[in-house]
Amino acid sequence: MKKIVLLLIMNLAALSFIYGQDSLPGEFHRKVITSLIDQYVEAREKRDTALLKKILTADVDQLVSSGEWRNGISAAVEGMLKSSANSPGTRTLHIENIRMFNANTAIVDCKYEIQNKQGTRRQMWSTFLVVADQNVWKISAIRNMLPASQ
Repeated sequence: MKKIVLLLIMNLAALSFIYGQDSLPGEFHRKVITSLIDQYVEAREKRDTALLKKILTADVDQLVSSGEWRNGISAAVEGMLKSSANSPGTRTLHIENIRMFNANTAIVDCKYEIQNKQGTRRQMWSTFLVVADQNVWKISAIRNMLPASQ
Protein backbone atom coordinates (compact mmCIF):
# COMPACT_ATOMS: atom_id res chain seq x y z
CA MET A 1 0.00 0.00 0.00
CA LYS A 2 2.84 2.41 0.83
CA LYS A 3 4.40 1.79 -2.57
CA ILE A 4 1.14 2.62 -4.35
CA VAL A 5 0.70 5.87 -2.40
CA LEU A 6 4.34 6.82 -3.04
CA LEU A 7 3.91 6.05 -6.75
CA LEU A 8 0.79 8.23 -6.92
CA ILE A 9 2.55 11.12 -5.17
CA MET A 10 5.51 10.84 -7.50
CA ASN A 11 3.22 10.83 -10.55
CA LEU A 12 1.39 13.93 -9.32
CA ALA A 13 4.69 15.68 -8.65
CA ALA A 14 5.95 14.75 -12.11
CA LEU A 15 2.79 16.14 -13.72
CA SER A 16 3.40 19.52 -12.12
CA PHE A 17 6.85 19.64 -13.77
CA ILE A 18 5.57 18.45 -17.13
CA TYR A 19 2.83 21.09 -17.28
CA GLY A 20 4.39 24.10 -19.03
CA GLN A 21 3.14 27.52 -18.15
CA ASP A 22 2.83 29.99 -21.00
CA SER A 23 5.28 32.76 -20.16
CA LEU A 24 4.03 35.13 -22.86
CA PRO A 25 1.55 37.75 -21.68
CA GLY A 26 -1.97 37.82 -23.02
CA GLU A 27 -3.37 41.01 -24.52
CA PHE A 28 -4.79 42.19 -21.18
CA HIS A 29 -1.49 41.79 -19.32
CA ARG A 30 0.47 43.36 -22.18
CA LYS A 31 -1.77 46.47 -22.11
CA VAL A 32 -1.72 46.82 -18.32
CA ILE A 33 2.05 46.35 -18.05
CA THR A 34 2.75 48.68 -20.98
CA SER A 35 0.56 51.31 -19.32
CA LEU A 36 2.50 50.89 -16.07
CA ILE A 37 5.85 51.45 -17.83
CA ASP A 38 4.36 54.47 -19.65
CA GLN A 39 3.25 55.89 -16.29
CA TYR A 40 6.78 55.42 -14.97
CA VAL A 41 8.20 57.42 -17.89
CA GLU A 42 5.56 60.11 -17.38
CA ALA A 43 6.29 60.33 -13.67
CA ARG A 44 10.03 60.64 -14.32
CA GLU A 45 9.54 63.28 -17.03
CA LYS A 46 7.18 65.38 -14.90
CA ARG A 47 9.02 64.58 -11.65
CA ASP A 48 5.61 63.58 -10.28
CA THR A 49 6.23 62.14 -6.82
CA ALA A 50 2.56 61.31 -6.28
CA LEU A 51 2.45 59.18 -9.43
CA LEU A 52 5.77 57.51 -8.57
CA LYS A 53 4.46 56.57 -5.12
CA LYS A 54 1.29 55.22 -6.74
CA ILE A 55 3.11 52.91 -9.19
CA LEU A 56 5.98 51.69 -6.97
CA THR A 57 5.67 49.09 -4.22
CA ALA A 58 6.61 50.22 -0.71
CA ASP A 59 9.62 47.88 -0.73
CA VAL A 60 10.77 48.74 -4.26
CA ASP A 61 14.47 48.48 -4.92
CA GLN A 62 16.48 49.94 -7.74
CA LEU A 63 20.01 49.36 -8.97
CA VAL A 64 21.11 52.20 -11.22
CA SER A 65 23.86 52.14 -13.84
CA SER A 66 26.33 53.89 -11.49
CA GLY A 67 26.04 50.95 -9.09
CA GLU A 68 23.96 52.79 -6.49
CA TRP A 69 21.27 50.76 -4.72
CA ARG A 70 18.03 52.49 -3.76
CA ASN A 71 16.03 50.47 -1.26
CA GLY A 72 12.47 51.38 -0.33
CA ILE A 73 10.06 53.82 -1.90
CA SER A 74 11.51 56.93 -0.22
CA ALA A 75 15.06 56.27 -1.39
CA ALA A 76 13.87 55.30 -4.87
CA VAL A 77 11.70 58.39 -5.37
CA GLU A 78 14.37 60.72 -3.97
CA GLY A 79 17.03 59.14 -6.18
CA MET A 80 14.82 59.27 -9.26
CA LEU A 81 14.15 62.98 -8.75
CA LYS A 82 17.86 63.73 -8.30
CA SER A 83 18.73 61.63 -11.33
CA SER A 84 16.14 63.40 -13.48
CA ALA A 85 17.53 66.77 -12.36
CA ASN A 86 21.16 65.71 -12.97
CA SER A 87 20.44 64.01 -16.31
CA PRO A 88 17.75 66.14 -17.94
CA GLY A 89 16.32 65.04 -21.23
CA THR A 90 13.58 63.03 -22.80
CA ARG A 91 13.33 59.51 -21.40
CA THR A 92 12.09 56.73 -23.63
CA LEU A 93 11.51 53.12 -22.67
CA HIS A 94 10.87 50.64 -25.49
CA ILE A 95 9.56 47.33 -24.20
CA GLU A 96 11.52 44.51 -25.81
CA ASN A 97 10.14 41.56 -23.87
CA ILE A 98 7.57 40.71 -21.21
CA ARG A 99 7.80 37.36 -19.48
CA MET A 100 5.00 36.30 -17.16
CA PHE A 101 5.98 34.17 -14.17
CA ASN A 102 2.36 33.84 -13.09
CA ALA A 103 -0.81 35.93 -13.39
CA ASN A 104 0.54 38.46 -10.86
CA THR A 105 4.26 38.70 -11.63
CA ALA A 106 6.23 39.62 -14.74
CA ILE A 107 9.68 40.73 -15.80
CA VAL A 108 9.87 43.49 -18.39
CA ASP A 109 13.01 44.18 -20.43
CA CYS A 110 13.30 47.60 -22.06
CA LYS A 111 15.69 49.64 -24.10
CA TYR A 112 16.14 52.84 -22.10
CA GLU A 113 17.24 56.04 -23.76
CA ILE A 114 17.77 59.55 -22.44
CA GLN A 115 18.18 62.24 -25.09
CA ASN A 116 19.35 65.63 -23.84
CA LYS A 117 18.72 69.01 -25.45
CA GLN A 118 22.13 68.97 -27.16
CA GLY A 119 21.09 65.81 -29.01
CA THR A 120 23.32 63.42 -27.10
CA ARG A 121 21.72 60.04 -26.43
CA ARG A 122 22.47 57.84 -23.45
CA GLN A 123 21.43 54.28 -24.29
CA MET A 124 20.91 51.68 -21.60
CA TRP A 125 18.86 48.65 -20.69
CA SER A 126 16.24 48.54 -17.94
CA THR A 127 14.60 45.52 -16.41
CA PHE A 128 11.48 45.89 -14.29
CA LEU A 129 9.95 43.33 -11.96
CA VAL A 130 6.25 44.15 -11.86
CA VAL A 131 3.65 42.67 -9.56
CA ALA A 132 -0.12 42.84 -9.20
CA ASP A 133 -1.46 43.31 -5.71
CA GLN A 134 -5.26 43.10 -5.61
CA ASN A 135 -5.33 43.71 -9.39
CA VAL A 136 -3.21 46.89 -9.14
CA TRP A 137 0.06 46.55 -11.04
CA LYS A 138 3.15 48.15 -9.53
CA ILE A 139 6.89 48.19 -10.04
CA SER A 140 8.73 46.14 -7.42
CA ALA A 141 12.31 46.32 -8.73
CA ILE A 142 14.28 48.17 -11.40
CA ARG A 143 17.69 47.31 -12.82
CA ASN A 144 19.38 49.81 -15.13
CA MET A 145 22.42 48.67 -17.10
CA LEU A 146 24.82 50.26 -19.53
CA PRO A 147 25.78 48.22 -22.58
CA ALA A 148 29.22 46.64 -22.24
CA SER A 149 30.72 49.01 -24.80
CA GLN A 150 29.99 52.12 -22.70
